[in-house]
Amino acid sequence: MARAQLIGLAIGLVASAAAAQVQDRAQNRTVLGANEFLTAGAEQIRVGEYDEGIRLTNLGLREVASVGERSAALSNLCAAYAAKGNPDRAIDYCTQSIVLKESNWRAYSNRSYAFYLKGLYKKAHDDLEIAASINPEARQIAKIRGMINERSLQPSVIMEDHR
Repeated sequence: MARAQLIGLAIGLVASAAAAQVQDRAQNRTVLGANEFLTAGAEQIRVGEYDEGIRLTNLGLREVASVGERSAALSNLCAAYAAKGNPDRAIDYCTQSIVLKESNWRAYSNRSYAFYLKGLYKKAHDDLEIAASINPEARQIAKIRGMINERSLQPSVIMEDHR
């Protein structure tokens, strides 16, 4: 996948880690809140500056009080590591996010993408179904579903050995 495509997907995967999170489910918008490090970290990840986004998000996590903020920030770290091509680290952050807030559809979506990167299409599909059950209108879900289907439904051939 080209870098531009990874950046585009990361933009869709990033959950905003904000003090006051207000979501418009139809447009998948999130209003950013008071924790400036988390806000800046989310923006850096959105523009493809993953290392800076990770650094700022980690700084913001030092000040996080609410479970929702922490879950969103961990999901952001998951998105950044997935976009950087480090699915193992991404899966760990998404799992931590989901433990804190089971209704975080972005964490399931992000973890689905990380599983996709590892070629674990069944796990990717399962997480994506959970994300879709929480937020069926999310555009990212359709995008990842298409990627999973493209890879997992490819025809294969079996060759005979002629010895």
